[in-house]
Amino acid sequence: MKNILKKISGFRTLLQSIDLDQISKLSQKVDLPKMVGLVSQMSESDLSKMMGMLKGGAKPKEIPAVNGDFYELGKTLNPKEREIQLKVREFMEREIKPIANDYWNRAEFPMHIIPKMAELNIAGLTYHGYDCPGHSALLEGFIAMEMARVDTSISTFFGVQSGLSMGSIYLCGSEEQKQTWLPKMQKLEKIGAFGLTEPEVGSGVAGGLTTTCKREGDVWKINGQKKWIGNATFSDITIIWARDMDDNQVKGFIVRKENPGYQAEKMQDKMALRTVQNALITLTNCEVPESDRLQEANSFRDTAKVLRMTRAGVAWQAVGCARGAYELALAYTNERNQFGRPIASFQLVQDLLVTMLGDLTAMQTMVFRLSEMQDQGELLDEHASLAKVFCTLRMRSIVDHARELFGGNGILLEHSIARFVADAEAVYSYEGTKEINSLIVGRAITGHSAFV
Repeated sequence: MKNILKKISGFRTLLQSIDLDQISKLSQKVDLPKMVGLVSQMSESDLSKMMGMLKGGAKPKEIPAVNGDFYELGKTLNPKEREIQLKVREFMEREIKPIANDYWNRAEFPMHIIPKMAELNIAGLTYHGYDCPGHSALLEGFIAMEMARVDTSISTFFGVQSGLSMGSIYLCGSEEQKQTWLPKMQKLEKIGAFGLTEPEVGSGVAGGLTTTCKREGDVWKINGQKKWIGNATFSDITIIWARDMDDNQVKGFIVRKENPGYQAEKMQDKMALRTVQNALITLTNCEVPESDRLQEANSFRDTAKVLRMTRAGVAWQAVGCARGAYELALAYTNERNQFGRPIASFQLVQDLLVTMLGDLTAMQTMVFRLSEMQDQGELLDEHASLAKVFCTLRMRSIVDHARELFGGNGILLEHSIARFVADAEAVYSYEGTKEINSLIVGRAITGHSAFV
């Protein structure tokens, strides 16, 4: 009897905490005397749970932090490198994430972020001398991933500046050219572009460049067109690759925007990397002095040295794009409720998320080893090509699954995932298509070249 009175007293206390209007409304819906009787028959444990629910329910479920680095590879960086990685992450979250969709939608570049990016001191990260930091290729890969994780367009801008453009001068330029350009480009005081692809020549650039150059005294005359040239609408210099009409070899040039015969026209109506300012460059008897010819670029083999280095960076970009999409999807599944609970609690959703995470983790471990080989001087064309093939394929799959998890909301730019889906298509294609990179790997493992 005492236990029953105790229970009824507890329930009465709870009812007393409810105002009279609420009790009146409750009595119209339920039989209060009958309810009291049922309460008196409840166990202490069940009554305690019910009281807790009536007072505000159980504690909210603690949801794990969203983290696409499931094997914690970032923690293998030394303390200084880890600090730089996290500094780049904070910059991307603070400066880029809030504006990414807007600039992508308008197909414009946020010029105001260039001085802020310069403060990070990460351009030319792996180069030694010329005010460059001289860090590892592994850290460079992590930075490419951190940028693409938020905005692949910004990652591409930076990759062109720090990798393709600065890399061409670093690997193929004279000492005087390095001293002239690299310190200014490292500080982003001078912006560079890289002109190799042509309107009719993409994969076949090794032997089919139609842009020509011919020396006349101390001046070279360059004629032809370049297409898809990132940064070229506002770059101070563009590295132009052309076929020498005298010896049929590929040569490289530092072409300044004010050079006679140089014209860059912005490409319109892109569906991917819309923030990147790609240009169609027309060179009409463009005059370049011999002093601006890359002195160590005398064949396509020299061009390939630059591409080998940057192709590894593109694989890391694919990891970043995939990671960004996965993390967006994972967060969304805990926010989106259907049938009275988060869709993250559904079996099929969890299975899809784990599939994505498995692919992402495989990509991460692959590029991690790739950068280790680069740091050890063991990186070959086929190593970079295999990573480009595998990582961009898995990236495509991950962003597709991520969009699927967003349902109809996945096609709205406001949720960002649509931008990742579109940008993935560009990463999949540039720096060598899947087929061309596959043939590079195929040649290495079979000993036979299948190139036509």
